[in-house]
Order: sequence, then structure tokens, then C-alpha cells
Amino acid sequence: MQLSLSDLVSTSHFFTVPLNHNQPNHDTIKIHVREVTSCDNQNNNLPYLVFFQGGPGFAAPRPISNDGWLKRATKEFRVLLLDQRGTGLSTPVNHVSLNKMSAEQQANYLSYFRADSIIKDAEYIRKILIGPQTWSVLGQSFGGFCVVKYLNDAPDGLKEAYITGGLPSLTHTADAVYRKTFARVKQKNRDFFTRFPNAQQILNDLAHYISNNQVILPNGETLTVEMLQCTGIHLGLEQGPETLYYLFEQALINSPTGTYLNPLFLTHFCTLLDYNTNPLFALLHEPIYNQNCASNWSAQRIRNEFSEFNYKPGNDLILTGEMIFPWYFDQFTQLKPLQKCAELLAQKSDWPALYDSEKLSNNTVPVAAAIYSEDMFVEMEYSLQSASQITNLTYWLTSEYEHNGIRMDGEHILDRLIALNRSNVLR
Repeated sequence: MQLSLSDLVSTSHFFTVPLNHNQPNHDTIKIHVREVTSCDNQNNNLPYLVFFQGGPGFAAPRPISNDGWLKRATKEFRVLLLDQRGTGLSTPVNHVSLNKMSAEQQANYLSYFRADSIIKDAEYIRKILIGPQTWSVLGQSFGGFCVVKYLNDAPDGLKEAYITGGLPSLTHTADAVYRKTFARVKQKNRDFFTRFPNAQQILNDLAHYISNNQVILPNGETLTVEMLQCTGIHLGLEQGPETLYYLFEQALINSPTGTYLNPLFLTHFCTLLDYNTNPLFALLHEPIYNQNCASNWSAQRIRNEFSEFNYKPGNDLILTGEMIFPWYFDQFTQLKPLQKCAELLAQKSDWPALYDSEKLSNNTVPVAAAIYSEDMFVEMEYSLQSASQITNLTYWLTSEYEHNGIRMDGEHILDRLIALNRSNVLR
């Protein structure tokens, strides 16, 4: 199906791929890819650029107009927006689609939804669309993890690669990643309370109110202090701290008859967290780090090493970040049916290896990566280590952007990365 958008032409493609690419004659799933070109180039024979979305568990962007990084990309590419398996129109995963499976069947099914399978899908599609020709890839956040996996598993399919805010560690476990992440989130909290001096008291008052009153959200869930802390994921995004502060400052209403929570706050709160709408994010976030080991609820275990995150009445409340805790499956309505599955995935220890350092040290595909020094989601230190281990990778280290920089200034960021790659090729 073709759509005409503002300065863009969009065409949807569907592909049937094996659930397990090692068993191509068994179960299959559908993968959706949206091909986007500028109106000026729709009839031109341009090379492909495949975009890998962040996540895990989020669909590719739904373009509205030709702006941001798409504006730069469509100058010389036909862009393929890949709905990674389980997202968007690609055989979606949620508690409804999984409800006829046992917990064991659910966990087995979802074990094929990591980056290794996503890359096999992309290669399967490449061979159908362009046969032996190569294409270019761009990955944001977890999409960058997918790009590195592509370099590791199928470099012969790639002409060049771009990564923004998503250069993963090749060797560190989830435990090591979360130790760095909790330390980084502590600093983001300090920055937040410095910028907004009354925010600490507001959050303390909110936590006190929620602890002493039953608060029902518009979606029927009970608002807890732990849920409130989860909004800290926005501290690591461009304009995220401002969004949080302006919401928090109007959360409590003091009236002659008492103190109440503002219905506006409760309504907007439901839009701040993605766990109900994107269950794969909760189910597979820790497994994206697992190589021949189990995560065993890594974030929860490491959190206990940072006791300041465990709220106690009378203490200051601080916010958490991009961590998945087991209680999510007790408190978020659409995760509750998947609790047993989540436990099995947390205990699963036979995850295959993701990266081969020796292979990547012999990489010949030109790679350009943007590493954000203040990134709350992907640790700069580990990204720099990986950059030194992947041959033919050139990086741009900058403090100008938060993790979602490509959303805010994507045209400039992609243009700079393309220039880096092309100059690297010329050398």
C-alpha cells in the first residue's frame, strides 16, 4: 500500500520469515517494512538505508513529513523503516497475542526476538529486495546494538553503518551495565534538583501522599511510589527534565478541604511510561545484554547496592531510569499476565553469544558512531571501549545531545556521521 505524505511517498512491504531462522520450515511470522522516499526521488534508483529503532520492543517511526534525519537520508537513500519482530505491524507481541501459550511456550517464543533474530530478518529481506547487493544501516539506541550484531553476523550484506547513542559493550554483563547506569542516573537526579530547586520537596510531598492514600489512575492501576520513580527515564532525554518538572509542579492541589492529586497529573502520568503498550521492552530489556548467562533480574539486584533508590518515608525521593524490575509484572496491568514468562526469561542462562571480538576487530565495513558523553542509557565508557575494539569505526564524541539527540537534531547528526564515514573511506 502506498501513502502520500508531506514531501514523502511511503510504501508498505510485508515479508513472511521463519520464527527460528535455523528451522526455516517451521513456524513463521510477518515482518513489516515501510519504504520511504522523497517525492523528488520516488522514481530514482537510489540505494537502501535500513533504520533500526531503539527499544527493544518499539515500532519504527511513523513519518509525517520529510524532516529531521529522514530529510537528510532521503536525499540519497530509499529509507526502509523496519518494524522489528513483535512491534508495529510485524506480528505484534502482547499479552493478548500470547494468551494461548503456556508461560514456557511464551518464553521459548520470545527467545527469538533479540538482535540476533532481527538481523536475520533484515538479511532475509535484503536478499529478496536486492539479492547480492549491499545496503546501508542506521541504528538508534538498541538499534545500534542491532547494527553491531549485523557487523558481527552478516557484514557481507553491508555497505556502511551508522550508530547514534547505541554502541554497546561487547563483553560486559547486565550487572556491569546497571552499575554504571545507576551511577549515571544519580548524577541526572542531582542535575535535575539543581536546575529545579523546589522539585525535591514536590517529589517528597508526592511520595508522602501516594504512600498514605490509595490513588487510582485513569487506566485503573494503583499509583505507587515505585511507579512515580520510574518517570526518571525522562531525565535522560532532551526536554525530558522540563516535561517532568512542569507536570510535578501541578500534581498536588491544596484546598481548604485538604490536599488532593490533580486529575490532570494523573491523566498525563499514564502517558509517561511505555510498559503497558510495549511489553517487549520489559520482557527483553535485560536479555539484550545476556551472552551465555542469565540476568536474574539484574537491575533489582544492583539497585540494592544503591540504597538511596529504595524510598523510605522521611527520606528524599529520587527517580530511577531505564531499568526493569520484577514488580513491574505485579503493578502494570498488561504485564501481569506475563509474569511467569518474565521470570523464566530472567532465569534463562543459555542465551547465545552476541558479539565476537575477534570478528569485529577484523571489520571492513565503514562505521560512524555518535557517542553522547552525557548519555544516561548507554554508558560512554563502554561505548568508547567498543569503539576501540571495532576496526574501521570512527566516532564523534559530543556533549551537545542527550540519548534521543537524533529526534531533536537528526538532520545535522546524520549529515555529520555520513561525512565521517565518507572521509574514512577516502583515507
